[in-house]
Amino acid sequence: MNDVAARFGVNTYAYIYESSAADCMRRFAEQGYGATELMLSPGHLWPSELDAAARRELRGLGETRLPIATLNMPSLDINIASSAEEVRAYSLALLTDCVRCAGDVGAGGVVIGPGKASALRPMSRAQMVGHFHRALDTLAPVARAVGTRLLIENVPFAFLPAADELMAAIDAHGDPDIRAIYDFANAHFIGEDLAAGLRRVQARLSLVHVSDTTRAAYRHDPLGQGDLVLAGLPEVLAEVGYREPIMLEVISATPDADIADSARRMAAAGFA
Repeated sequence: MNDVAARFGVNTYAYIYESSAADCMRRFAEQGYGATELMLSPGHLWPSELDAAARRELRGLGETRLPIATLNMPSLDINIASSAEEVRAYSLALLTDCVRCAGDVGAGGVVIGPGKASALRPMSRAQMVGHFHRALDTLAPVARAVGTRLLIENVPFAFLPAADELMAAIDAHGDPDIRAIYDFANAHFIGEDLAAGLRRVQARLSLVHVSDTTRAAYRHDPLGQGDLVLAGLPEVLAEVGYREPIMLEVISATPDADIADSARRMAAAGFA
C-alpha cells in the first residue's frame, strides 16, 4: 500500500472531531501518504488554540514526517462576500489568523471559498465580486508576508461555483500569486465537465481534491460510492502539467480503510 499511498495526500476532514492535526499527521506518515491537508476546526487545528510550541510541533512534523500542503477553512461559518460588513470583517479577521497560522506551521497554502450568496435574494454579481476582491486585497499581502499562498476553491454553494466564473473573478483581481484548487466532487455535483474545468483553471492550478458524489446529493464519499467518472482525467492532469500530490478529501465513518481503498482506485485508474 505504501507505494500507492505515497502518490496521494490526505485531507483530515474525516478526523476533525476525533483526532488532533498532529496525531493525524503521524498516522498518515505511518501509512505512507505523501502529503496532508489540515482542516481548520476547533479541537483539531484552530489558530486561537495553538500556542507557539504547538505551531513548532506541526512545522517540525511537516518538515520531517509529512509535508503540509495546505490548511483548509470550511466555508460554513464565514462569508467574505456577505452583504453585512460585520460578517465580512469577522470572516477576514478569522482568515487572517488562519493565513498567519499557515505561515507558522509551514503550510504551502490556505484553501478558501469566494463567499456565499442568498439563495432567495442575492446581491448582484458585481457587488459580490467587489467584496471578494477586497477580501483578496486584505489576505494576499498577509500570505506573501508569511510565506504561503491563497488557493481559491470551486465550491458548489459559493457564488462562483464553476471553473469559468471562478477564474474570471480571480483573473479580474489580477494578483498572480493567487492560486486555484479544483475539487472533482464539487465540479461533478454542479454538472461541470471535469476535463474542461481542469483546462480552465490550468494557469493557476495548485491542488486537486478528489472524493465521490452524485449529482442528486452532495457528498465527499469514498470513491466507488457515487457516480463520478475518473476515466480520462489522469491524461488531462498530465496535459495541464499538474505535478502536486492529489488530495483525497474523503469523509467516512471508517476513514483509514476507505481512504486507502480510494487511493488504490485512483492508482488503478492511472493517477500518479
